[in-house]
Amino acid sequence: MFQAGALRHRIAFDRREDVDDGYGNTQSEFVEQFVVWAGVEARFGGETVTAARLSGQQPLTITVRRSAQTARIKTDWQARDTRSGAAYNIRSITDPTDAGAFLELLCQAGVAT
Repeated sequence: MFQAGALRHRIAFDRREDVDDGYGNTQSEFVEQFVVWAGVEARFGGETVTAARLSGQQPLTITVRRSAQTARIKTDWQARDTRSGAAYNIRSITDPTDAGAFLELLCQAGVAT
């Protein structure tokens, strides 16, 4: 069972939006939606995980408390560590316990967004 005390990382969640570039054009950029406390755990083992790590990609699991904000997260968003600035693509979102208290996000670093 995941413990709330393990949520030691500040993770921002960004959604891609069209933003005015100041010259009358719009560009698609990630815009921060909110920041929450999260648990971050590197994924080890398995053939696909090993293959991803060999190609410079780091799979990891980010665990957040379920809330009105985090329930909006989709796989076309990105997660970003506010301390290091590392951005992670969100690959899948699951409820690990079926209790509705937490969400687990399978993410991947080192992949172009």
